[in-house]
Amino acid sequence: MFSLLRHAAVAAIAAAAAFPVPVAAQSSAGAYLAGRQAVYRSDYDAAARYYIRALALDPANPGLMENVVLAQLSLGELKRAYPVALQMEDLGLRSQVAQMVVAANLSADGKYDELLARDPETKGVGPLVDGLLMAWAYMGKGSVGKALEQFDKVATENGLRDFARYHKAMALASVGDYEGAEAIFAADDGAVTTLSRRAALARAEVLSQLDRNDQALAMLADVFGAGPDPSLTAVADRLAAGEKLPFTHVRSVQDGMAEVFFTIGAALNSEAADDYVLVYARTASFLRPDHIDALLLSAELLDELGQYDLAVATYKLVPPGSPDHHAAELGRAEALRRAAKPDAAIEVLEQLARNHPTLPAIHSALGDLQRQQENYAKAVQAYDKALDYTEDGSTGQWFLYYARGISHERQKQWEQAESDFRAALELNPDQPQVLNYLGYSLVEKQIKLDEALDMIQRAVAARPDSGYIVDSLGWVLFRLGRYEEAVGHMERAVELMPVDPVVNDHLGDVYWAVGRAREAEFQWKRALSFVDPEDTDGEADPERIRRKIEIGLDAVLAEEGVAPLKVANDG
Repeated sequence: MFSLLRHAAVAAIAAAAAFPVPVAAQSSAGAYLAGRQAVYRSDYDAAARYYIRALALDPANPGLMENVVLAQLSLGELKRAYPVALQMEDLGLRSQVAQMVVAANLSADGKYDELLARDPETKGVGPLVDGLLMAWAYMGKGSVGKALEQFDKVATENGLRDFARYHKAMALASVGDYEGAEAIFAADDGAVTTLSRRAALARAEVLSQLDRNDQALAMLADVFGAGPDPSLTAVADRLAAGEKLPFTHVRSVQDGMAEVFFTIGAALNSEAADDYVLVYARTASFLRPDHIDALLLSAELLDELGQYDLAVATYKLVPPGSPDHHAAELGRAEALRRAAKPDAAIEVLEQLARNHPTLPAIHSALGDLQRQQENYAKAVQAYDKALDYTEDGSTGQWFLYYARGISHERQKQWEQAESDFRAALELNPDQPQVLNYLGYSLVEKQIKLDEALDMIQRAVAARPDSGYIVDSLGWVLFRLGRYEEAVGHMERAVELMPVDPVVNDHLGDVYWAVGRAREAEFQWKRALSFVDPEDTDGEADPERIRRKIEIGLDAVLAEEGVAPLKVANDG
C-alpha cells in the first residue's frame, strides 16, 4: 500500500480543508427534513432534489444553498452546483464547498486570471488547494517560472514537501522537461516515486521518454514487486518491447488541476470520512473525466457509503479498453453483490473471467461469491482455476485452499476439505481462521480431538476476542468430557456473541453437562429465539433445541443413539 503523504501531511491537509457544519433551515421544513434524512443515508440524489425544492421556497437561506451545493458536488454535478455557489459568493457567504465548486469551474473554463485574482482569505478552498491551483494557473498563463516558484513555496509548508514536489514534477513533464521531472523523482532515494502508484507509473513514463526503459522496468519491479496486475503488466510489456511510452498522467493544465483534487482526496482516504473524501474525487473527475483513478476512488467511496447504484454507474464509466477495466469490473461486481443482486454480480465476474482467464483475483472473487450463495460446486471450480494461475508460495494462496476447503466441507467431501485445510496451514501455520475451522470440524466429527484442541487453543491465543473461536475451544473441551473447563470459555463466547443461536445452544449443552439444568433450559430458549427461520442450512437446529427443552439433552442423545452424558442433574 502506498500513502500519498506522511501522517503530518495528512493532518495538515485535514486541518486546511475541513468543511463547516451546514446551517439549519428556518423554513421549508418538510423538504429540508427530507433532504437531511437523505444526507444521513448518503442518498445524494434525493438530497439534491429535496434541498432544491426547499431552496425554491426559501431562496435566501444560506444553509439550503450550502446543502444544495454539497449534494450536487457529491453527485459530481459541479456545473449544476455552480450558479448557487456563485450566488453564495455574491452574498458574501463563506463556504468551502461553494468555493471549491467555483474554483473547479474556473479551472475547467481556463479562467486563470480570475483564479489568480481570488482572495484566499475570503474565497479560498484551503491553503493547500489554493497554493497548488495558483501554481497550475501560472502554468496555464505560460508563466512557468512563477509556477515553479509557487510549487516551491507550497513545499515549504510543514509535511507537504514531497506532495508539492510531485506536482512540480508533473508540471515539468507536462511541458516536456523530462530531465527536470526525473531529477525530482530520483532525489532523496526516490521519495516522490514512492508516494503513490500514480507517481511510480508517471516516473516510468518519464524514464521512457528519456530512452531509459531498462531503468523504468527496474524501478517498477523495485516498487511493485511481482504480481498479476494487468495494468502494470501491460506497462512492463511495452517497456520491455522498447516502446517509448507517452507521458499521460498530466497532459494539460486542467489535468494538473484535476490531479490536485485527486491527490488530496487519495491522501485523506482512510483518514477522513468517506463523504468528505468523495467531494475531492468527484471534483477531480469533473476536471478530467478520463481520470481512471478518480473514477475508481469515487466508486469505492460510494460503495462504502451504501450508494450501490451510484457506485455501479461510476464503475461503468471506466472504458473496456482501460488497463484498469478489470479492477472496475471487480468493484462493480462487489457493489452489485452488496446491493443484493448476486446473479448480476456473478454474470459480471463470469464475463470478466472469460476476458482475463489467467487472472487469479477474478476466479477467487467468483469463487467467494458462489460460496456465499451456497453454490459450493461452482465455487470449487472457480477456486480450482484461481489456484491453477496462482504462483506457489504467493501471499494469498493459503486463502484459496482455505476457501476451497470450506466449499468441499459444505458438500460433505471431507477428505478433499481436510487436504485443503492442511495445505493452507502449510503455507500459513498460525492462521487462526484455518486452525479454528479445521479444529472445529474435527470436533464435530469427533476425530483427532487432541489435535483439534491444540489447533483451537492456538487460534484462541491469536484471536482471544473472536466469539466463534472461543466457542470452538469450549466445544472441543465439552466433546472431550472436560465440562467444568468448558464453562468459562463458553460463557465468554456468549459475552462476545450474545445473540448467536449456535453459541447459546452450546452453552446450554455445557450447563446441562455440569448439572445446571435450569440454566441450560434458559440458554436453549435464548438460542431458539435467535434462530433465523429462513436459514435452513444453519447449525442450530430449532427442532432439536425444542426437544432438548422438553426432555433434556440426555434423552435427546438417547433418541439419537448416542450415549448420554454423565451429569449430576439438579432437577
